[in-house]
Amino acid sequence: MEGMEQWKDQLEQLKIQLEPWKIQLEQWLHQAIEYLDQIPPIQLYAAIAVLFISTLLLFSIRLLKRTKSNTIVLTGLSGSGKTVLFYVLRDGSSHQGTVTSMEPNEGTFVLNSGSNKKGKIKPVHLVDVPGHSRLRPKLDEFLPQAAGIVFVVDAVEFLPSCPSVSEYLYDILTKSSVVKKKIPVLICCNKSDKVTAHTKEFIRKQIEKEIEKLRASRSAISAADISNDFTLGVSGEVFSFTQCRNAVTIADASGLKGEVAQLEQFIREHVKP
Repeated sequence: MEGMEQWKDQLEQLKIQLEPWKIQLEQWLHQAIEYLDQIPPIQLYAAIAVLFISTLLLFSIRLLKRTKSNTIVLTGLSGSGKTVLFYVLRDGSSHQGTVTSMEPNEGTFVLNSGSNKKGKIKPVHLVDVPGHSRLRPKLDEFLPQAAGIVFVVDAVEFLPSCPSVSEYLYDILTKSSVVKKKIPVLICCNKSDKVTAHTKEFIRKQIEKEIEKLRASRSAISAADISNDFTLGVSGEVFSFTQCRNAVTIADASGLKGEVAQLEQFIREHVKP
């Protein structure tokens, strides 16, 4: 009984302590109601609408940030084997009868190598963008959604095409949509199974040398030339891919033989469940 009496006494003391707060809250509530009564209904409704729209906008932005892209873009010069790699990744077939693409190939699917695996596997939205110079502007349609870029190079016919390869890659690496989002780029040396294919290290070094030449020539052009959004490299230093704002890596592949393990690893690293 004594314990009950003590508990009642403590409760009464608490009520007494909270009484000033209760009175203050009632005063604030009364003042708020009086203030709202003074506001014209139109202004009040407008304020509520602004608050609602702002809340909805913030919620949408947070939701979009949480939604990770599953788009991987395949690009490179015509004849490098992009379309073959697209089909190998999709269904394991090289489709050797393919011709140079004039329209982007698109598909959303689980990579062929993972189609029989259990567990949560996120489908990949793969886009094969034509490499013809007149069709390259189509690339800009897909870059804003890209989680990664696979730049395909013909490892056999590399030397004759090295200047063109390097210039196209330079243009991609200096696009604002790529730099600002730090979209990772994989230089995929296709046809590496051929005896006459160049090694990926050789290809990397040669492209870096060509990009260094491009840096020098383009920096000499008038500032009025704004064809590129960003510049590459570090002033006063010889160009290296390690200087890029986004990660640039290099890998071997053979579309015709279905050897795409390194390419698939890149995709899985950047398209996660």
